[in-house]
Amino acid sequence: MVNKKPFETQKRNFKYLINKGENTKFGSDHFFQKIKNYTDFSDKIPVRNYEDLFPYIEEIRSGGENILWPGETKLFAKSSGTTNAKSKFIPLSKDALYNCHYKGGKDMLALYLNNNIDSKMFNGKGIVIGGSQNIGTKFTDGDLSAILINNFPFWVNMHRVPDIKTAIMRDWNKKLAKITHQSIKKNITSLSGVPSWMLILLNNIIETTGANNISEIWPNLELYMHGGINFSPYQNQFNKLIPSNKMHYLETYNASEGFFAIQDQVDKKDMLLMLDYGIFYEFIKKEDFYQNSYNTITLENTEAGTDYAIVITTNSGLWRYLIGDIIEFTSLNPYRIKIKGRTTSCINTFGEELMVSNTDYAIKIACQETNCELVDYTVAPIYINKKAGAHEWLIEFHKQPNSIDIFKKILDLKLKEVNSDYEAKRFNNLIIKEPKIKVMSKGVFYKWLEKNKKLGGQNKIVRLSEDRKLLEELKQINNVSFQQ
Repeated sequence: MVNKKPFETQKRNFKYLINKGENTKFGSDHFFQKIKNYTDFSDKIPVRNYEDLFPYIEEIRSGGENILWPGETKLFAKSSGTTNAKSKFIPLSKDALYNCHYKGGKDMLALYLNNNIDSKMFNGKGIVIGGSQNIGTKFTDGDLSAILINNFPFWVNMHRVPDIKTAIMRDWNKKLAKITHQSIKKNITSLSGVPSWMLILLNNIIETTGANNISEIWPNLELYMHGGINFSPYQNQFNKLIPSNKMHYLETYNASEGFFAIQDQVDKKDMLLMLDYGIFYEFIKKEDFYQNSYNTITLENTEAGTDYAIVITTNSGLWRYLIGDIIEFTSLNPYRIKIKGRTTSCINTFGEELMVSNTDYAIKIACQETNCELVDYTVAPIYINKKAGAHEWLIEFHKQPNSIDIFKKILDLKLKEVNSDYEAKRFNNLIIKEPKIKVMSKGVFYKWLEKNKKLGGQNKIVRLSEDRKLLEELKQINNVSFQQ
C-alpha cells in the first residue's frame, strides 16, 4: 500500500480534480479553464472553511446541479455545528463514496491482513456500530458511518452485524439491546466503531451474559478498528475487557470530508497518508496558520517533525478546504502522520466535537439568564468509566449566579441546541453525563497566567483541553487560594 510515486500521484489527482471541476458553478466562478498549474490554482481559489463554502452547499440543497462537483449530490455527511448552524452538511459524491471511503476500507483490511497473515477474521462476523441518518425525498443526511453502512457492497454485509435497520437506528437504547441480542451467539472476530460507544456495548454484553470478559464470549475476536477520537484514554479499559494476546487495534483517519490515513505498522501509532483516493493535499505551517497567513505548500515541500494544518481538495467538491486538524509528519518516505489536535480549541474525547464557539455561546446565555458575570472559564473531560464520562468546567465569576444548578441546566441546554454531536452523546446520559461545575476563587486564572509568565499581550486561558493538565494546575492554585 506504500505509494512509491507520491508526487506523481498527487499531480495526477490535481489534474483529475481540475478537469472534473471545470464545468461546475464553482469552476466557472473561479476560472478553472485558466488553471494550468498549482500556482494558478492557489492564486484563483482562496483557502476556505465551511462558512465560506456554505453558499454553494445551500445551492445544492436547494436543488442545484453541477455546483461543487459534476451532477447531483444527494448524500450529506452531518457533522458538528459551526458558528452559524447546529450542524454542518458535508457533500458526499458517489466518486468519494467509492473511490475514497470504500477504497480506504478495503486498503485498511488489506494492510491488516498483510501484517497478520494467520488472521482468521473472515471466518466470523464483525460488529459495526454506526450512527443514524434521515432519508428525505431529495437528500440523505446523517452520520458518515450510517451512510457508509447503508451503501455497503454485498460482500461487506455478508460479514457484518447487526442488520442494516438496527445499524442506522436512531434510538440508542433499542439499538444497544438489538446489537447485543444479535451478536452474543455469533462468532465475532472484529469490531468497528467509536470507542465511547463500543465500550458501552461491550459492558452491556458482559452484563447480559454474566461473563467475566469479552474473550469468554468471543474467543476468536482479534481486531478493533477505530478512529475519530483520541483512543489512548480508552486503551486500558479495552485491555481489561478483552484480555487476549491475539487482540489487535488499528487506527484510521476517516472523517466526513474524506478517508485520509491508516495505521499500517504493527505496534506503531502513526498512520500512512493515503495519496490515491482522489484528494489533493496542501499544508500550512501551524505558526503561519495562527498568524492568519495561509502560505500553503504541497506534499514534496513538507518536513518531518513539523506541525501543519491540512488543506484538502476532494472528489466531493471541497475546494482548498480547511478540515480543522493539525498533523505532524513522522516520516517522509513513506509519508506517515499523526494527528496533533484541532486548529481551534476543541474537545472530542467522546465524539462530541465541542468547539469554543459552542461553549462561548452557551456560557454567555447562561450568564444572561441567571444575571451573573463571568471572569474566565476552562473545560476538560472527565474520562469515561464503565458508565459514562463528563465535562468539568472551572469557572471564575465576577458576580456569581444565585443557583449553580440552574446555571448548569441552561449551559447544558444551550450546548445541545448548538451542537448536534454533543446532544447525541448527552442523550439519556449514555456517553456524557451533565456538566460538572467548580466555581473558582477570585483571581485564580490571573495567578495561573502570572505563574506561567503569560500576563499581558495575547496570552489567555485555553478554553477547551483534551487533557486535564491545565485544570489540575488551576485547581491546585484554587486550593491554596481557598486556604488563604
